[in-house]
Amino acid sequence: MGAATNIVWHEASVDRGARAQQRGHRSAILWFTGLSGSGKSSLANAVNAVLFERGLATYVLDGDNVRHGLCKDLGFSDADREENIRRIGEVAKLFLDAGVITLTAFVSPFQADRAQARALVAEGDFIEIYCAADLAVCEGRDPKGLYAKARAGVIKDFTGISSPYEQPEAPELRVDTGSQTLQESVAEVVDYLVRHGYITNAS
Repeated sequence: MGAATNIVWHEASVDRGARAQQRGHRSAILWFTGLSGSGKSSLANAVNAVLFERGLATYVLDGDNVRHGLCKDLGFSDADREENIRRIGEVAKLFLDAGVITLTAFVSPFQADRAQARALVAEGDFIEIYCAADLAVCEGRDPKGLYAKARAGVIKDFTGISSPYEQPEAPELRVDTGSQTLQESVAEVVDYLVRHGYITNAS
């Protein structure tokens, strides 16, 4: 099936700037990346809860949840991982335009795929947050039992075991999720958003 033709982009009657003015905060994409078990989903959801309590428009795009619907046709080959992240990047861009602070929690192991997602939006709209936790720590947690299955050969192409993870070279924020508490990690992310003018302390 080829790319669609005869389509035209329609400008919205209410733009992103108007939404930001109405809501009192900028929208942004917070892209949490890291190994399975590094705390991406926990951190994204905890930050989301804090921002929501402040009255901000937020939404979490979670890796497992997206694979139940939007990406349920994809596996875990390199090509499928690339397409998975491409779709998420496009969806996150739509949420950004809708004025929503969008938190994505995906392993997104390849630098090129994360760069492609970043390239979809303007500078300053994409905040890469590296959830840094050593493989040994993540494997020790193994909340879903995935590392054990990967070690046993039950799961193929598992990041960190049989498939590589390329660490971010220059993330906007590196959070040591392997060594600090969830509360400390949340505080780091929220502080970053305040210091860079995405939200205010009074929000």
